[in-house]
Amino acid sequence: MSFSTEKPLKKKRPPRWSDLWLKNTKPLKHIVFAMQLQSLSNPTTPTPTPTPTPKQQQQKQQQTDPPTKFKDKTGTLISNLPHIDRTLLLGDDLLLKILSKLPDSQRNPNSLVCKRWLNLQGRLVRSLKVLDWEFLESGRLLSRFPNLTHVDLLNGCVVRPHDCCVLLSHRIFKMDINSGVSGFLPDWRVCEENLLPVEVVDRGLRGLASGCPNLRKLVVAGASEMGLLSVAEECLTLQELELHRCNDNVLRGIAACGNLQILKLVGNVDGFYGSLVSDIGLTILAQGSKRLVKIELSGCEGSFDGMKAIGQCCQMLEELTICDHRMDNGWLAGLSYCENLKTLRFLSCKRIDPSPGPDDFLGCCPALERLHLQKCQLRDKKSLKAMFKLCETVREIVVQDCWGLDNDLFSLARTCRRVKLLSLEGCSLLTTEGLESVLLTWNEIEHLRIESCKNIKDSEVSPTLSTLFSVLKELRWRPDTRSLLASSLVGTGMGKKGGKFFKKNLRLDNYTQMIHTATF
Repeated sequence: MSFSTEKPLKKKRPPRWSDLWLKNTKPLKHIVFAMQLQSLSNPTTPTPTPTPTPKQQQQKQQQTDPPTKFKDKTGTLISNLPHIDRTLLLGDDLLLKILSKLPDSQRNPNSLVCKRWLNLQGRLVRSLKVLDWEFLESGRLLSRFPNLTHVDLLNGCVVRPHDCCVLLSHRIFKMDINSGVSGFLPDWRVCEENLLPVEVVDRGLRGLASGCPNLRKLVVAGASEMGLLSVAEECLTLQELELHRCNDNVLRGIAACGNLQILKLVGNVDGFYGSLVSDIGLTILAQGSKRLVKIELSGCEGSFDGMKAIGQCCQMLEELTICDHRMDNGWLAGLSYCENLKTLRFLSCKRIDPSPGPDDFLGCCPALERLHLQKCQLRDKKSLKAMFKLCETVREIVVQDCWGLDNDLFSLARTCRRVKLLSLEGCSLLTTEGLESVLLTWNEIEHLRIESCKNIKDSEVSPTLSTLFSVLKELRWRPDTRSLLASSLVGTGMGKKGGKFFKKNLRLDNYTQMIHTATF
């Protein structure tokens, strides 16, 4: 017989959780060190005292050893264990992940826990509106919020008077003014004298750009070309820019923003400040920022040449907003060069284009899908005819709180034969007959929204129009809000203020009259 000298292989025991936990004792050492540090935070200095009796020593030992103190296996005394901040054992990265999962409503309470949580919570903030320019220049903004991507400096660029007690509100922003202002003048510029100097704004932009290289959106007023160049050089990911009180020279600095996609220019605001953006600035903008997708021009001047340059150079432009423009006559024809434009908005425009030129040179936007008009004056027939001719391919028309739109002017919308959605709100001059004459010519209409149009009556709806309503995918019919309110209050007793009082007085008068008749 031969015996093998090799020992039989033992089955390897699977690792236990305790073995894996004790293998890396670095976290355990960190815990013990933190506990020892807490116990030694309040050292006591020995003082000469008389020798106490054994009974006094026992009582003193009970007083000095509270229940929160105990000793570990090594004999180290650990005190005040429940009062230890156990979040100190977590690294900043791990604690940041935990805080980022909490809802935004707990952001401010979390920042009040301790200084460490305050700093960590500041690293989670991405968007901020600056109200005090000193907060930026002192460096506290960058140290407190180092990871900002959206910064609004508009209110910080305005100097607040010390004795201000009047809040002046505008569609764009709000500001405090001096109580000594007597009234508004036609050429009054209340914000002109309260804006920060250009040098101060540029210095703040340089500091912001150096501290926030991942900046994606910036809102600023009164900056110069050099200030924008510093932002463009440092913030390579800048995608959205909003410039207030800008001019043609300032637009040279935008050309350095290679990834800019959304731009809003505010040139002139009545009563606040005035600035000039002309065809020169629009041409510089078009040639330098060819990747723009969305442009908003507010209070800007220009003409056909400026709009033509934007259409030819900005081939990716999909949305254009014209707000309170000062354009020269004939500018509307320049929009026909925007071949990929999908959305066209007019906001607070006193006029569209009084002299658009011949229809043969007007052209159209082939890719346009949406036309929105809000708070505009639509009184000129030539302007509306040219606008609907330019937008004949739209599928969505939204008109909200516009003045002057009557049956005759609304009939010009028949040119747009591919409309699928129509929304009218606050068109008080339009009647049911004018609405029906246009709707029956649109064979593809699917969505209809009528609100607060007081001259459109339910009783005037014809059977043909009601048949059209039955095949719509969406119908929101609230032309008269007063009748809607009255119908909703039927049976509630509301809307009859003073009814009981007058009935009581009537009964009292009848009773008095009966007594008077019986007496005489």
